[in-house]
Amino acid sequence: MICAGIDAGSRTIKAVLLDAERMVVLGEGVVDQGIEQKRLARLLLERIAEESGIGMDDIAYTVATGYGRGMLDFADKTITEITCHAAGVTYHLPETSVIIDIGGQDSKVIHLEADGTVYDFSMNDRCAAGTGRFLELVANRTEVPIERLGELASKSRSPAAISSMCVVFAETEIVGLMAEGVETSDIIAGVQFSIAERIAAMSGPVNGGGVTFTGGVAMIPGMRETLEDAVGAEVRVCSSPQKTGAMGAALLAARRVRNINKIGGRN
Repeated sequence: MICAGIDAGSRTIKAVLLDAERMVVLGEGVVDQGIEQKRLARLLLERIAEESGIGMDDIAYTVATGYGRGMLDFADKTITEITCHAAGVTYHLPETSVIIDIGGQDSKVIHLEADGTVYDFSMNDRCAAGTGRFLELVANRTEVPIERLGELASKSRSPAAISSMCVVFAETEIVGLMAEGVETSDIIAGVQFSIAERIAAMSGPVNGGGVTFTGGVAMIPGMRETLEDAVGAEVRVCSSPQKTGAMGAALLAARRVRNINKIGGRN
C-alpha cells in the first residue's frame, strides 16, 4: 500500500511517497512554489512516482497540508500543517515535546503531549522578522550566499544588536550597520540571534523533554546552535527537516487507509 503526503508551503512544495506496509520512504522531492500550485504539486508527485518506479494509480491515498493544501483538489484529504508536523517529528523523534518550525514566510512552535498529540501551538505568519525571509534579506544585502551564512556567523566576535521588531526597519538597521563598517559576520550573527530570540519568546520555558527543529531554516548551518542558546535547551534537527510536514501527511494518509480498510468505505 503506497501513500503520499504533500506539503504546499508558502515558498516550496514538498512531497513524500511512503510504503505504508513496510514503513519505507520510496521517494521524496521539493519544488519551488508558483502560481499554478495544483499543477506544480501534481508534476512533483508524478516525477517522484516515476523515479520510484510507481504508477500514479498505485497511490492508495494522498493527504495534503500547508498553506496551499486547499488548492490540491486531487488529494483525498487535507490536514493542518500543525498536525502533520507533529506526526512527522514524533515518528522520527518520539521523545519530542516541543517542535520549532521555521519556514520561508512563517514560524511555528508546537507543544506536544507525551503521546505526541498537540496540546498547544503558536504561529508567526504576519512578520517576516522571525522567518527565513529575514535570512534571505541579510544574504541579499551582504551578498553572501544563504548557505554560507552560518559559516560567517560562526566567526563573529561581537554579534550586532538588531533591535527592530519589523523586518522593514531591521533592513534599515542592517544598511546602517554596513555603512558604519560593522563586520559582515557580526551582522549575520546578529540576525540569526534576533530570529532565535523571537522563537524563544514564542516557545516560553522549555521544561524537560526534547526540542526538535524543522523547516527549511533548520538546514542553514549555525541556526540550531543559535536556537540552543536562545531557548536554553538541546535542539535536534529532524531528518529531512524541510520535508517533515510532507512526511507527516504521508504517515497520516497511511493511518487513514488502515482505518478505512477496517470499517469499509472511503472518506
